[in-house]
Amino acid sequence: MDNTVVSTGTEGKTWGGGNQPLNASYGKMMMWFFIVSDALTFSGFLAAYGFSRFKFLDSWPIADEVFTHIPFYHEPMPMIYVAFMTFVLIMSSVTMVLAVDAGHELKKAKVTLYLLLTIIFGAVFVGSQAWEWATFIRGDYGAVQTTGGNILQFVNAEDGNRIALRDFVVAEDDGRVAHESNNGLWFKSEGTQPTYTVEEVIHGMEANSNVLIRTQIINDEGKKTLLSREESLKLLKDNGKVVVEGANLHVNEYGTPLFANFFFFITGFHGFHVFSGVMINIIIFFNVILGTYERRKSYEMVEKVGLYWHFVDLVWVFVFTFFYLV
Repeated sequence: MDNTVVSTGTEGKTWGGGNQPLNASYGKMMMWFFIVSDALTFSGFLAAYGFSRFKFLDSWPIADEVFTHIPFYHEPMPMIYVAFMTFVLIMSSVTMVLAVDAGHELKKAKVTLYLLLTIIFGAVFVGSQAWEWATFIRGDYGAVQTTGGNILQFVNAEDGNRIALRDFVVAEDDGRVAHESNNGLWFKSEGTQPTYTVEEVIHGMEANSNVLIRTQIINDEGKKTLLSREESLKLLKDNGKVVVEGANLHVNEYGTPLFANFFFFITGFHGFHVFSGVMINIIIFFNVILGTYERRKSYEMVEKVGLYWHFVDLVWVFVFTFFYLV
């Protein structure tokens, strides 16, 4: 019996069956594996968001009323700054494509320029997202949460626009301070106290006849339910529990706190990806300047980080659609 072993020419190579399956190097294949696994993670998060939204469809915050801010401009401009952030991230994807293309042609100067532009665009996006978080956390109108957990917002009876608590409520100094370990019980502490109390809001509303309440419940017209003057005062007096300012993981002046939980988690997770991409791009940028890839006669590393960057941009398209458009 002939036991001769026939050589295939692939012994000792990385894959055994060939060094470049799907005509991709080992590094690019591993990047694709990471991207697919990360895509599944984001898909799970966005699916959970979708199920939760449709479960609370009648009380979910309206994006056009939440994301209305522009830096250094105080008039509401719904979705404008978010659109700017999206444009910046898309442009960063364009410059990354140009960097990869220049790398294929071994043009160091162009790779350096387009990578630098990609880093700048990515940094602008991360900074914009941080500003958006700070604005969302701080809030700008204030509301009252009922004993049942619903949010009561205040509007002008004449035009239906929201009114900030500071426009009709006067704070009274009652000497109340937050419990801390150095001024209260040693084992008890609490967060920052609201600017106003429910009683102060009631007094302010009674003194201003043009103030009405709208609930977080969305009616058949796609708008939040507006109460009459009598209904507003009765609901506030009977069920008002605490004043809410801004949004965090516990309360949200714009509606159900579940929206804020998903917003912070998913946009924060995506923002971490963008920040990581910026850091990696900076490392690659300095390697390009030092001529590392020029000596290798290959800019494949730029192409691999480009795959990651395009994935991050694509994920933002879905995040943008889920949170801001739908």
